[in-house]
Amino acid sequence: MITLPPHLQVQDDRFLSLVHPMSRLDRIAEGFTWTEGPVWFGDRDALLFSDIPSRRILMWSETTGVTLYRGESGFNNGNTRDRQGRLVGCRHGARDVVRTEHDGRLTVLASEYGGKRLNSPNDVVVSSDGAVWFTDPTYGIISDFEGYRSAPEQDARNVFRLSPEGDLTVVVDDFTQPNGLCFSPDETVLYIAESGSSHDDSVPSVIRQFAVEGGRLADQGVFATIDTGLPDGMRCDSAGNLWSSAADGVHCFAPDGTLLGKILVPETVSNLCFGGVDGRRMFITATSSVYRVFVDAEGAEPWTRGRGR
Repeated sequence: MITLPPHLQVQDDRFLSLVHPMSRLDRIAEGFTWTEGPVWFGDRDALLFSDIPSRRILMWSETTGVTLYRGESGFNNGNTRDRQGRLVGCRHGARDVVRTEHDGRLTVLASEYGGKRLNSPNDVVVSSDGAVWFTDPTYGIISDFEGYRSAPEQDARNVFRLSPEGDLTVVVDDFTQPNGLCFSPDETVLYIAESGSSHDDSVPSVIRQFAVEGGRLADQGVFATIDTGLPDGMRCDSAGNLWSSAADGVHCFAPDGTLLGKILVPETVSNLCFGGVDGRRMFITATSSVYRVFVDAEGAEPWTRGRGR
């Protein structure tokens, strides 16, 4: 009988191959307002993450701890990297998606659709063809906590695709509040979190799955239901398991949607990513803190697997 530490909860024996009985849940940084958008930079051996209400992006490394990466982030939320290693982020304040060039300049990738301002871009992924996919709920404009209170100009809370040529199109328009999103390792499936239960209890807390057909998506229904809280940020590992945020921690789902197990965290989890020198450290942003835990799985995103990538 394997005795696991109390932060690991097994629902399916397959989870035992993804965790280790010697793993620890370590709080590596604390004292923030609402952490989000973790992304690993192996070339810096560092983690970047947002503290949204404090309008800053922070950087953590084993050697220097937490330092300031960007002091005025514009209420930056979700982050990712493109295939050239550049930071791509979602800003609630400016209501746009922005890329940080290698020399530090900021390039606005998308700020309006149909001649109207976006709501408040939330989370973002970049596919291998260079297209930028992002969600656009209203969290950044419903109060002044994560942005600036304002009436939405868009008719829906859309999911968008920005083509490599710069064409912005709606790929899904029937979410209450689309939130985190991630691709399967082979990019044939895009998972999108429905977090509308944050303001409407009648909205199911589910992760939906869509078949990727070039620049379009085909709805394949509900992939999984979150049984505690709601889904926010999420990532796939290289084997295709989906790891999602939830109120009680991180929930791990097999590619068939079966809940395998949970990493229990003492604060509500907003997002997560893989990283570390071997790509097997999971970094978790949770309310006022950032946690790290070893997992026996590598992230599917190419820059999470090893130093210098």
